[in-house]
Amino acid sequence: MKEVLENSAKILNIQKYQLDTTTNKLDEMKNLLSEIESEQNNNDEILDGLLNNMENLLDNESIVTTEEIEQEMLLMNNELDNIEINRSRKISEIDFIQIDDNTSWDEYNTLVDNYIKKHNIKLSDDPFRDLMPLSQQKEIYKRIQDEFTYKNAKCDKYDYLIAGTCGVIGGLIDILFVGAPGDSKLDNIVDEQANKITEKFAEFLGWDKNKALEKGSNTTASAIGFLENKFKINYDQATTQATKGIVKNLTLKNHHLKSLGHSPDLIGLFFSILNQFTSTSTFVSNGKIITIDTETFELQGNNFIAKIFCGFANWFGHIMSDWTGSSGTVGQGNRGTGVPIPFYNLFQSMNFGHFGKKDRQTFAMITSEVFEKGYDFRHGISMAIPVLITELLIRFMFTMKRRFYHKKDWSECMPNASIPELRRMLLVGHGVLCLMDGADAYLKSGGELVNFLSRTNLLGWVRFGNLALKELVAWYNEGHLDLEKIDSYLENEYNKLSKGFYII
Repeated sequence: MKEVLENSAKILNIQKYQLDTTTNKLDEMKNLLSEIESEQNNNDEILDGLLNNMENLLDNESIVTTEEIEQEMLLMNNELDNIEINRSRKISEIDFIQIDDNTSWDEYNTLVDNYIKKHNIKLSDDPFRDLMPLSQQKEIYKRIQDEFTYKNAKCDKYDYLIAGTCGVIGGLIDILFVGAPGDSKLDNIVDEQANKITEKFAEFLGWDKNKALEKGSNTTASAIGFLENKFKINYDQATTQATKGIVKNLTLKNHHLKSLGHSPDLIGLFFSILNQFTSTSTFVSNGKIITIDTETFELQGNNFIAKIFCGFANWFGHIMSDWTGSSGTVGQGNRGTGVPIPFYNLFQSMNFGHFGKKDRQTFAMITSEVFEKGYDFRHGISMAIPVLITELLIRFMFTMKRRFYHKKDWSECMPNASIPELRRMLLVGHGVLCLMDGADAYLKSGGELVNFLSRTNLLGWVRFGNLALKELVAWYNEGHLDLEKIDSYLENEYNKLSKGFYII
């Protein structure tokens, strides 16, 4: 690939050389034509003068002597001898590389090499550089340094003050309104909205809410039951007994966590479709992935694509029936056990350590117990609120500061996370939020691990870890090229070109 690129650059340089040669030759022809035109004008003036003299002689024929006519003719001959007609000027032909439809790439490269030797063309070690003038090279180098290299942030005291204040606001919201499942004020609001969403989804598919009210049933439980019947799947084993003892410690409270098909993420989608196609059920428990055979399950659809779509619909519909709990557990003050936070079930593969009373529990068992306390997808939405508020506040204040304090144009005030100063502010803000969250969780849990993790804002710590990693990479690679930015820029340019070609 490197050789192909170098040859391509070499060929572009030769084509540029030929283009420059052609341009110079055109200039030469233009100058020559200008000279010829100038000489032609001079000659025309001489001829016009001679003709005027002849006409004067003819008009004065009666009084002009023969001697005067001979003298005038002699002068005219001298003038004609002075007219310059330059026929010796020639323009050399342009040498070019002759190819046809049968010329191969290798043959063309050979012809180019011969052309280079013939005309003694010198190329630098970087043939791409020869394609640009020095001014353009400097401009591109400056742009690369400004836009496509890692830079460390140059924050002032106000940036840190703004970021810290926004982090404190997010931390207070987290402490006062999120907390742990069961005593979270935001959880109650989120649970209520989640129940409404489930009912709306069921109504969209044909569930009749009025009939449920007439029977005196809990509407959410009725909607869940409707969805459970409509989106039946084969991997819904809820107890160890249902798996014939193969999956240990599987209960109604944790089977949504341990069954991979119940995860509302790409992992869940993959295993759900796999289990539906193969009539199996896949669990992750105590660090092991366990697959068991189930009753034969056949997806609807006349072809493979239709069956894939049906599998996706079953997965999504079943998630909608489970994320607010099961039909048998919802109601009478019970919120039911929902589905896990996306990718939370990966903790079940971390079967290490010795925690809890008498050091009998592994980390996988601890995270399972945390989930059973209500640390599910709905609680994840509650945890996302202070994180989102912190993020938006910092980005908003960053924009306002650049616009009204630094007096920059609005186009330069967009809160792009690739800006080093904004990246540092986000790190500080989310760091403050996590510091407050961790301190609150430790003080209220008394150091007991399950309670501590139940009160920890996992989403806040994930966001902080992501920002810390980016900051570390930027610090380590300061001054080096940011390949992700370059790839993103090239992709955008390619899309623009593609759209342009499409329009043409």
